[in-house]
Amino acid sequence: MKRNEMLINFAIGFLPIFIFIIADELYGTTVGLIVAVVSGLLYFIYYLIRFRTMEKFILFDTVLVAGMGGVSLALNNALFFELKPAVVELILVVLLGVHAFSSKPVLLMMSKRYMGDTEFMPEQTHLIRQLSRLLFFVMLLHTMLIVYSAFFWSKETWAFISGGLFYILFGLILAGQWIYLKFLRKPQLAFATIEEQELFDIVDEQGHVKGRAPRQQVHQHPDWIHPVVHLQLFNKQGKLFLQKRAPSKDIYPGFWDTAVGGHIRAGEAVEHALLREAKEELGIEVRNAKPLFRYIMRNSFESELVHSFMLIYNGPLNINKEEIEAGRFWTIFEIKKAIGNNIFTPNFEQEFAMLEKIKII
Repeated sequence: MKRNEMLINFAIGFLPIFIFIIADELYGTTVGLIVAVVSGLLYFIYYLIRFRTMEKFILFDTVLVAGMGGVSLALNNALFFELKPAVVELILVVLLGVHAFSSKPVLLMMSKRYMGDTEFMPEQTHLIRQLSRLLFFVMLLHTMLIVYSAFFWSKETWAFISGGLFYILFGLILAGQWIYLKFLRKPQLAFATIEEQELFDIVDEQGHVKGRAPRQQVHQHPDWIHPVVHLQLFNKQGKLFLQKRAPSKDIYPGFWDTAVGGHIRAGEAVEHALLREAKEELGIEVRNAKPLFRYIMRNSFESELVHSFMLIYNGPLNINKEEIEAGRFWTIFEIKKAIGNNIFTPNFEQEFAMLEKIKII
């Protein structure tokens, strides 16, 4: 899918909300609310009959629009009327914030059913997360301006800020994004072609190679298992080194994870991949790393055959800031206390439990 098509399809996911906002302005809140709720329920029934499954995000959209309509009806007097656009826009700000700064891509989930068989590549997901962050801050600022103008500025100024300024800002963002993608960002960095991508082996649960595929295709098929390496790095005091994933990561940005983790390239030996990844991420040699175990890790994004190793190391570390935001040694007590609090990746928590089971910790 081309970059411009991807952005357009993603924006389609906002249609139910924008249709309500437009209908609210042109025909009144009651009409907009009825149209939005009825269309949402009809689509939910259609989806249920066709695919024999309940699509929770259709219900979420419908409830969201109904809530926005309820707020609009409730805030129907002088000052509250002027605050209504800020309340409606604040809901969008919250959705953008969850998508942009957490591991839950809620906007992609809401948009997905409008895109047919369209699949988002990891680089495209990253681009959308960047756009969501920009929109979050711009719309948050705009919401605050609406509230301030309702209290302290003239009605004419409030009308411009709550109406015309919104469309001007949104148009500038889309134009800036188009210029950035068209002229400033190198295509090979944003969306690698099939020929430019790394190849990974597709394996069964025993590690037997069944085929090969480019990185993007592997990450589109959670049923395709591909091999990776992990390194659990201890110091002589028994503390465990963890890395904090960079904010640019598509999956679990900002979460703490295993010291070293990376894909095994097609045809590459497991030990060579471990040496390469440890050198790239931490700048260390790990030729004496001890194999621990091998297991399958599955989530909604991918399936991995994880080859886990451990090493006791007290030497210097040279953290690759492009891959890792930060890193430090944790006591086992600190880790156990933080488990289950959305601090660590699920993969690390799964592997930590395995370390406990074989009494490494």
